[in-house]
Amino acid sequence: MPAGKLRSRLHFQQRTTGDDGYGGIIVGDFATVFTDAAEIIPRMGSEAVLGARLQGLQPVTIRVRSHVATRALGATWRAVDARSGAVYAITSPPVNVSQKNDYIDMLATIGTQADA
Repeated sequence: MPAGKLRSRLHFQQRTTGDDGYGGIIVGDFATVFTDAAEIIPRMGSEAVLGARLQGLQPVTIRVRSHVATRALGATWRAVDARSGAVYAITSPPVNVSQKNDYIDMLATIGTQADA
């Protein structure tokens, strides 16, 4: 895939954690860990996709270059579009679809639950 399709700039964010002073863990707000170029591909057609749309969610596939930081992404992360501010809740860990370790794909949703 040519790099020209990676038109979006996404800030990949993870929740911060800290110590509450009593041995517990405090979960904080999202903080940007890294920014990378990505391709956003809307998912169309399946029954699950149509059901998600009825709930106000739009499932998408996010495709990024494979490197150490992107392979560490998980379902607790989110991505924020640098231009539009759209928030994508990552719903699956990255998958090396091509088996060449060049690009990886992950499922995400944009909509009312993406800000949680």
